[in-house]
Amino acid sequence: MIRVLIADDHPVVRDGLRGAFAAEEDIEVAGEASNGREAVERAVALSVDVVLMDLRMPVLSGAGAIAALAREAPDVRVLVLTTFDSESDVFPAVEAGATGYLLKDASTDELLRGVRAVHRGESVLAPTAVRHLMGQVRRPAGQRLSERELEVLGLVADGASNRSAAARLFISEASVKTHLQHVYNKLGVRDRAAAVAEAYRRGLIG
Repeated sequence: MIRVLIADDHPVVRDGLRGAFAAEEDIEVAGEASNGREAVERAVALSVDVVLMDLRMPVLSGAGAIAALAREAPDVRVLVLTTFDSESDVFPAVEAGATGYLLKDASTDELLRGVRAVHRGESVLAPTAVRHLMGQVRRPAGQRLSERELEVLGLVADGASNRSAAARLFISEASVKTHLQHVYNKLGVRDRAAAVAEAYRRGLIG
């Protein structure tokens, strides 16, 4: 039996998805969640196998929830099910650890096949998701934020000054400024506020 958690902030969507699994003998809807943090907590508490994850979620973004699940429950597979298929949606979700990425206009049969496939550890990707990922692979790696740059950006998003971020990371204030400049260049922004807003939009921080 494949235990599924449905994570979506719209009750009507959750009801529809629950109905799609009702007749399946090998799939059981173990629970639901209406925000990203709740999705992580319930996935762990209910010992689910697969999480159907929307991306635009309150409290914690879908990409943020996927990353948290990768840390807290690495055996749980995540199948993204969303209406958003831009590169800024697809790549952060897959990079965070999603096993599959489908759009909400997928047929019920596609959804059922997707759940069973990701449960087996197979990748399931909508055609648009494949195109975006190929574009990312062909792009110079220098355009992706490094782990340190993400750490600095996360602290800035929490309101940390350059000085406090430097103290938290045990690096110099000059290093923080350098990392931030790299972040601005890679995200195509000019200041801290714009960098944080763009990072949230891309799902890089939750």
